[in-house]
Amino acid sequence: MTTALTVQHDVCLKAHNTLGFAVNAEHFVAVADESELEQAIALADENDWTVFLLGGGSNVVLTQNLTGLVIQITDTSAQYESMPNGNTLISVGAGKPWHELVLETLDHDLTGLENLSLIPGSTGAAPVQNIGAYGVELESRLHSVRAYHRPSATWQTLNPSDCAFGYRDSIFKRNPGHYFITRVMFELNDHIAPVTHYGGLEKALLEAVSTSPTNAQMTPVQQAKLISQTVIGIRQSKLPDPAVLGNAGSFFKNPVVSSDHASRLRVRYPSLVSYPQPDGREKLAAGWLIDESGLRGTVAGPVGVHKDQALVLVHFGEGSGQDLMALAQRVITLIQANFDVTLEIEPIVL
Repeated sequence: MTTALTVQHDVCLKAHNTLGFAVNAEHFVAVADESELEQAIALADENDWTVFLLGGGSNVVLTQNLTGLVIQITDTSAQYESMPNGNTLISVGAGKPWHELVLETLDHDLTGLENLSLIPGSTGAAPVQNIGAYGVELESRLHSVRAYHRPSATWQTLNPSDCAFGYRDSIFKRNPGHYFITRVMFELNDHIAPVTHYGGLEKALLEAVSTSPTNAQMTPVQQAKLISQTVIGIRQSKLPDPAVLGNAGSFFKNPVVSSDHASRLRVRYPSLVSYPQPDGREKLAAGWLIDESGLRGTVAGPVGVHKDQALVLVHFGEGSGQDLMALAQRVITLIQANFDVTLEIEPIVL
């Protein structure tokens, strides 16, 4: 039996985006399963409405009211299935909060997602951005994605190569409105090698224990749980809680430049923070560039650059997406002038 959808009209989305901007959706509907998603899309087609799928709202900048239909998937289920190879296949509803999933997999003694602890947002949005942190990106842990492909009106299961992942990029991000992700699948086990070499994580782990985090006496599951706890501590010490201060996490991508460009910058700035890439280029720390330009702690009316983490733009309240984008452009212009580097905005701007 088909359940009638409850469509709301002129809905304020302030509680549905972590920046806390008070824009309205012309029409809004929460869907619990794939059947309801199909109904919602059919309803939009009947009324000639545009459609936007909203996840946890942690990676989006809403600059104006949204016309058409905003859909939010509420499925938070997670099924665990043993595979013949001894691994566990986890099928997760798109509405499940990402951090909740990470902790749940650790409770099941499954390793692999621990470096991605405390990243805000929903599981369904994670592949869109190819989320990553501390040396691990989603694509390296993903089994597949189930999504409704609107142009062909078909359900598709995409493996990692189908997703065309890049740095904070994917086929989903490059084709907005084409794919509606309903489930995300991971294949994990209890002995995935820990990744501890990235940035301040290794130092923090060494401070957390008296011996190396890869000590043979510590099982991979124990290491994974320690890494998760350490990542949570680092993120809480550096990043503002969106429930307290509006933000969308890292606002700019870390730019990748040629080794020659990085070498020239290093002559002028010996403390330049960069990370060698497999292709010979170097990834620069966008936060360092912004900090070095004297912008950390900048206040521009209702928005600003966070006082402790220059990579995060914040909303103090009563501001708009336009206010934030004006500040972002100011940052981009100054970084271009100082370093001849173009910063790219990480969240989706609507």
